[in-house]
Amino acid sequence: MTSIISRSDAPASVSAVTSTRLADGRELLYFDDTSHPLPHPSRDRRDLPERGPAGEIRYDALTGEWVAVAAHRQHRTHLPPADECPLCPSTDARPSEIPADYDVAVFENRFPSLGPDLAAAPAAPGWGTRGTAGGRCEVVAFTPEHTGTFAALNTRRVRTVIDAWAHRTEALSALPGVAQVFCFENRGQDIGVTLHHPHGQIYAYPYITPRSAVMAAAARQFHEAAGRTATLTGTILASERADGARMVLEGEYFSAYVPFAARWPLEIHLIPHRQVPDLAALTGAERDELAILYPDLLGRLDRLYGSPTPYISAWHQAPLDPVLRRSGYLHLQLTSPRRAADKLKFLAGSEAAMGAFINDTTPEEVAARLRDARTGTA
Repeated sequence: MTSIISRSDAPASVSAVTSTRLADGRELLYFDDTSHPLPHPSRDRRDLPERGPAGEIRYDALTGEWVAVAAHRQHRTHLPPADECPLCPSTDARPSEIPADYDVAVFENRFPSLGPDLAAAPAAPGWGTRGTAGGRCEVVAFTPEHTGTFAALNTRRVRTVIDAWAHRTEALSALPGVAQVFCFENRGQDIGVTLHHPHGQIYAYPYITPRSAVMAAAARQFHEAAGRTATLTGTILASERADGARMVLEGEYFSAYVPFAARWPLEIHLIPHRQVPDLAALTGAERDELAILYPDLLGRLDRLYGSPTPYISAWHQAPLDPVLRRSGYLHLQLTSPRRAADKLKFLAGSEAAMGAFINDTTPEEVAARLRDARTGTA
């Protein structure tokens, strides 16, 4: 059965949303490049097996971190040919994960690391603690076209993707047991993608991830020391804008810079000028500007060397813990291991074993090249 979802944030979202179900019960949502829903009459006619239970999470007592164990993902689709792509719209000859034509589609991953069960991570864990890998993993198909890049999408389509991220962030944040929602894109075979079709993913975790926990603790400490009058991310943004050496672009609502202590050969942070916890909190005007600036940044990466650059686009959103959320601040970390036209940075002993990064480039030089890449002169 198909239903139209009404949205309480209509002024911010300009994309219609239609919800339906796939043959095995997974949710599929169509996001349209219009405020009026388009018809999506086709239904999933595949004979799919019943969904299996969630995997498990195990507690690493040495680090205080959770590790998801999802052995069923060994059988997921891996770099299929174009005529077998699961993200292209279905045809009579080739059914896919998306039964009808679409603008942007979001659906529950058939091979999830988390879910479909919903459960919070166990409290007070110790050595040997296991729990249900609760939560949800979703796939975001940016376009029905099998080839292309996010940077090449038109502005209206990018706006639809942003509305989809915001919608899913709000909906997943309300699920029982979810502690954090993460929107991201892995681009390029060198990053490890398993599908060439332009797409991203959204994870709803039953715990706060290790990287987010470190950043949230630092943000909370700074916020409390400042008498709750300033945020760490906002203060860093102001410092980078005042310095100017590592700035890449500045808009009315967002600015982007290469961070002072960048870890990766290519690293850009895109920050809203006001503190918001997540993508769902952005206004319509902020989303409109983001739809222009974000693909601009992605395009600059490709223009640096004249060929597609592998990257990870990671939207850091505030955890749902109300204490940490007070100092949380939405920001994008766009990173690439590409350190030269024909060279990639691999995590070796210092990085992989010790977490002590060594950068082969200087942030100031990278920022200058990214500024020039706006006109393709890098």
